[in-house]
Amino acid sequence: MLNSKLEFEGAEIRKEGNEIVVKGEKGELRKTLKHPLISISISGNSLEIKSKEEGRKIKAVIGTWTAIIKNMVEGVKKGYEAKLRMVHSHFPAKIDFKDNKFTIQNFLGERSTKSTTIPKDIELKIDKNDVIIKGLDKERLGQIAGKIENMVRIRKFDRRVFQDGCYIVQHPEVIGS
Repeated sequence: MLNSKLEFEGAEIRKEGNEIVVKGEKGELRKTLKHPLISISISGNSLEIKSKEEGRKIKAVIGTWTAIIKNMVEGVKKGYEAKLRMVHSHFPAKIDFKDNKFTIQNFLGERSTKSTTIPKDIELKIDKNDVIIKGLDKERLGQIAGKIENMVRIRKFDRRVFQDGCYIVQHPEVIGS
């Protein structure tokens, strides 16, 4: 029998069906965790993930769920922050954020504007060539940072010469660490 036991301080955890809800001082996160061979039980400040089956795939799922729940607790207690940096050596690109829309103009001299929508619960701030993203969910922050980075990926030019782009310089980390 495999199991993983977690103790938490400063966050309230409850289970609604297959959904785990973590509530803290910064907000609330929900994540659906469902597997036919794995069960989750909550009592007080402790959470236990267990399975009657043993095997490396079950062990991997339990380890993943443990990491996800730890990240959710850290997120609602402190929050996460990721940073990207806009680099341009050929054409000065202009980055802007208004009405939940992040845009990049004049990238490599292109006339088309590249844009993506940022969810309302994610805070985005632009400081010269730096883009700072803050939020509660570490996984979503990483996905949004990757989406922004992929928006301006160089495709038709030699990347050794054209090193322009918007690159992740800090993956999601707990704020203040």
